[in-house]
Amino acid sequence: MESGKQSCELCSNPGGAILWQSPACRVVRVDDPHYPGFCRVIWTEHVREMTDLAPEAREYLMRVVFAVESVVRTLFSPQKINLASFGNMVPHVHWHIIPRWSDDRHFPEPVWGKVHREGLVNRPPVSNDEMAQALSRALGKIE
Repeated sequence: MESGKQSCELCSNPGGAILWQSPACRVVRVDDPHYPGFCRVIWTEHVREMTDLAPEAREYLMRVVFAVESVVRTLFSPQKINLASFGNMVPHVHWHIIPRWSDDRHFPEPVWGKVHREGLVNRPPVSNDEMAQALSRALGKIE
């Protein structure tokens, strides 16, 4: 067992509402009313770094990330998508797919940065079921 796995938040919890999963990874929706469509792609196995994965696994993971980005763009029409893989706080391979708008609360900073405006901006609602169906269609093509 790799050091840290016992206390790994992403090994013991889904990390959000599961929208799609395969044996290798899962796509979850982050419950953040300021960033509807914010998803994470989480590698199932406890792995700290992308280079700990075999090249084929890295390629598969990035195909999933790009498919999620495409679905989020289609469903939410953001002005920009932020992709991030940090793991400083949770050292388990996962990617953030974050839709961004020039009127969101942190813009132009990252969503972990300083808040520039308060309040919610009304965005078209998209349910977890709608997202899950769109992801299943998109990700069915990469399996």
